[in-house]
Amino acid sequence: MAVMSRISRRDLLRSAVGATIAAPLVANARPFSRLADERPRIAIIGVAGRGEALLNQAKDLGQIVALCDVDKGFLAKAASAYPDAYLYTDYRALLTEPSDWFDGVTIAIPDHNHVVAAALAMRAKKAVYCEKPLTRTIGQARYLKEMARVTGVPTQMGNQGTANDNLRRAANYVREGNLGRIREVHCWTDRAKGWWPQSAPRPEGKRAPLNLDWRCWLGPAPYRPYADGYHSFAWRGRRDFGSGALGDMGCHVLNLLWHALDLAAPHFVEAESSPSPLDTYPDESTIRYHFNDFVMSWYDGGRKPPVVGDLVYGGNGGLIIGEKDTLYYEDAYGTTPRLLSGKSLESVPFVKSPGHMQEWTEAIQGGPMPRSNIVHTSGALTEFVLLGNVAIQAGGKMSWDAHEGRAIGRPDLDDFIRPVHTKGWELPEIPYRFSREA
Repeated sequence: MAVMSRISRRDLLRSAVGATIAAPLVANARPFSRLADERPRIAIIGVAGRGEALLNQAKDLGQIVALCDVDKGFLAKAASAYPDAYLYTDYRALLTEPSDWFDGVTIAIPDHNHVVAAALAMRAKKAVYCEKPLTRTIGQARYLKEMARVTGVPTQMGNQGTANDNLRRAANYVREGNLGRIREVHCWTDRAKGWWPQSAPRPEGKRAPLNLDWRCWLGPAPYRPYADGYHSFAWRGRRDFGSGALGDMGCHVLNLLWHALDLAAPHFVEAESSPSPLDTYPDESTIRYHFNDFVMSWYDGGRKPPVVGDLVYGGNGGLIIGEKDTLYYEDAYGTTPRLLSGKSLESVPFVKSPGHMQEWTEAIQGGPMPRSNIVHTSGALTEFVLLGNVAIQAGGKMSWDAHEGRAIGRPDLDDFIRPVHTKGWELPEIPYRFSREA
């Protein structure tokens, strides 16, 4: 596999169009050593947008030893604050060279690249903090779950509401049966309208900017020319790159419900949506997950559930309607739960988090596995969320075989569930020897 190796700051300055950087014009020349307090050494994959947010959190919890981004302009800007960090434009080089000089990686790049970066990191025995959704497809989520189980490295998905006191308190309240028999569950988001294009034709191709490594940006996705809008945010609505409004927001909006209810294996899922080209997800959709006792309904693109009482729904939220009471939250992260009866949740016991990323850094230092780890939580949550996209692709009702991870009677959906990766970006074999050596 031919990949670009570590790059020097001098070369970065020469090639980053329009970039400015205040760091010394020297290449890195020394390996990193542990600080006296043994803080984890962290490599940052994706340094802009959510990547910049993770970088700003990680710098307070560990040493930033490497920065990686396909956009040399973004990379140069971030490098100015970390003059000793090694620099990369291709995460494969970072994750396949000898790497005893760092302990973990954060991953905040387009969804389609999550699985390859996370898999290479875990295979190299590095801890992984990956932004949501964990993967673009269900097959990838199952693969990462197994890779995480075998390698045993600390993992955490970036659905930050999981660490919130209110979410944990409310989830325990519902799980203990205090709402009575669950009758209906609803959740919704205002994405994608006004955030990024969906139901949009493929834009006209053009030459990629000189500061962008377009081939690395595409990664495992099928080749297409660069076009305005893909980089650095509007890719979310494109099926080859993102997972639409559901993938973007589902791991947040559904998170409280996931921890409160048993949602892992619906009998079938049905979707109704506005029309969309094959290249994109629809502008708006309603997706219903059917369980034995209740239906969980998802609404996006401005659609919302029937109004309950005198509630005025905001752009994101959720409802769990039980025979005894109803729990409502009016934010994307599930951090504003309240009971419509007016009862208080304050006395409900729960385990407090030190902070979402701090759970991960503490696990690197030998602490407990983070709450949203891939093996026990976020792998299955991501699969559950992405079932809705499979139902949209199916064009209506879809029965799901949770054991095999396939849509029953719909082999035409297999490529959508388990896509083929571009040569050079294939998924590594799961190293089962690790578990035997443990």
